[in-house]
Amino acid sequence: MRDRLSDVSSESNFGCRAMAELELSQTAQQWCNAVLIWIGFGTVAGLLAKALLPSREPSSAVLVLTLGVIGSMIGPLTLSYLLRDRFRNPISPLGLLSAAAGALLLMILYRLVIWPLRHGGDSNPD
Repeated sequence: MRDRLSDVSSESNFGCRAMAELELSQTAQQWCNAVLIWIGFGTVAGLLAKALLPSREPSSAVLVLTLGVIGSMIGPLTLSYLLRDRFRNPISPLGLLSAAAGALLLMILYRLVIWPLRHGGDSNPD
């Protein structure tokens, strides 16, 4: 029994040593954190925009995520341009509202442009 426990602990130590060798540089860690934050933030913005613009048409999770992430870049950039650089932190309540507005705008454009092309000219997804 004791031998089995020592085998398990040596295997887990090997896993820890292998993970220690895979550490990223500080810059790479910051980039990974930024990307994960924007994906999460964009998902929330996309879901909020989807809630504001409901329809009977099925939207895939990938579409909502994509439009949310792109909208979370467009919305705060537009707000920063309109406020002449007084808006600094996009990860804030005002940033979330502007990101949801950007995602909402993209969803409206999607319904006006892409939906009719994919469904033979039927411009009404409802």
